[in-house]
Amino acid sequence: MNPNQLNSLLGSIFDEQSYSMDKALLYAYSMDVSIQEHLPDAVVMPNTRDQIVQLVKLAYQYNIPLIPRGAGTGASGGAVAVNGGVIIDLTKMNKILKVDIENLQVIVEPGVIHADLNKFLESYGFFFPVIPGSSDMCTIGGMVGNSASGLRAVKYGTTKNYVLDLEVILPGGEIAHIGSKVQKSASGYDLLSLFVGSEGTLGIITQITLKIIPLPEARGLVSAFFFDVEQAGKTVIALFTAKIMPSALELLDKSAIVAVNSYKPELNLPDAEAMLLVELDGTKESIREITDKVYKICKENGANQIKMTTDDEERLQIWNARKLVSAAARRVREGYARVYEAEDITVPLSEIPKTLLKIREFSKKYDLPIVVYGHIGDGNLHSAILIQKENPEHWKKLEQLSDTIHNWALKIGGSVTGEHGIGLTRAKYLKIERPVVLNLMRKIKSSIDPKNLLNPGKMDLDGGYVE
Repeated sequence: MNPNQLNSLLGSIFDEQSYSMDKALLYAYSMDVSIQEHLPDAVVMPNTRDQIVQLVKLAYQYNIPLIPRGAGTGASGGAVAVNGGVIIDLTKMNKILKVDIENLQVIVEPGVIHADLNKFLESYGFFFPVIPGSSDMCTIGGMVGNSASGLRAVKYGTTKNYVLDLEVILPGGEIAHIGSKVQKSASGYDLLSLFVGSEGTLGIITQITLKIIPLPEARGLVSAFFFDVEQAGKTVIALFTAKIMPSALELLDKSAIVAVNSYKPELNLPDAEAMLLVELDGTKESIREITDKVYKICKENGANQIKMTTDDEERLQIWNARKLVSAAARRVREGYARVYEAEDITVPLSEIPKTLLKIREFSKKYDLPIVVYGHIGDGNLHSAILIQKENPEHWKKLEQLSDTIHNWALKIGGSVTGEHGIGLTRAKYLKIERPVVLNLMRKIKSSIDPKNLLNPGKMDLDGGYVE
């Protein structure tokens, strides 16, 4: 379809403020946080479900690829237009439609910002406990499409544990409700789990029903610093062995500590090989008891500095160090920039100590800095690789280092992604991690979307049979 025809088609559905084919704007939509970059043919910004239904019907008639997109905070190239087509920016569909405390649920449109939702729910004494690092920017629709998790997954699970029902526009324009608005249902195949994490390849989400839970009475935080990164990893195992279930359990390695101190010197984190942040929640009485236990376990496992607090303001100040790592990572070495490759592996808890040492070994081997941080409580480590983007040799090393880290994770029984998704960046590793499952995924994709127009090119779903 030529540009004039596409412009005419989109103009029959959207007003001039709700779609664009302007090259400057298209460039802004050609990328996400990853290194992937592909220019779409157009961008639409629907306000209603009916506009999306009309668009999908016409797209299937004229074979136009459609790429759903939230805030563009993804780190895997999942919302870029590999084969051109139309980006569907869902951020204007941002209404909180209903909160139902009696039934422990909230109904939202896909463009609702995560932090805005929790701020709204707080007035009711409830929350949606999945807390991604991009909470202030990311949308609920994007979180569902990517099965996002974050800081509190160690105790509360991931997005898929809280999605009750989805309103989805299927290829061809049919409206389907995938799931149920009750707390449990055993009616037929669990298609809800299939659509959560499908990265926009099976349908376009227009409404989401989420389970919500009461806010805890109190929270406490223990921050512990170690001279040995391996001991920090062993402390994690010791905490679980002692039957302690933190609401969050995070790691910053030495490079992350250096980066944060450089980015925000007033935080003045102690010089150490690793920092653990152990958050606990519950009643005020239980928090005091458990923080004492955590302090003791950290001390027994080699922590040289430990701080405990139940004061909310002080706790949030300490948490700020963790939240700054992603932005601060580039400060580790002057002239280097962060690239999102190999940054989301998940490993068995028992392999955490060894993996922390291995990542340092890989960094030295390829002579590229790696800032390590992440959700160590569920084995999800973010290894932020830094390169000089103008250096061709660094791009070659980056690919080799990325392969090495991903292959290590698979070798020890881990996964190539814990929360950022497959998208484009990790597509080549899915056929290694799950070849039989990938073939099933391809069959499901072709049965639901036979023309392959919904977010094509993602998760290696377009490939042939994998041996």
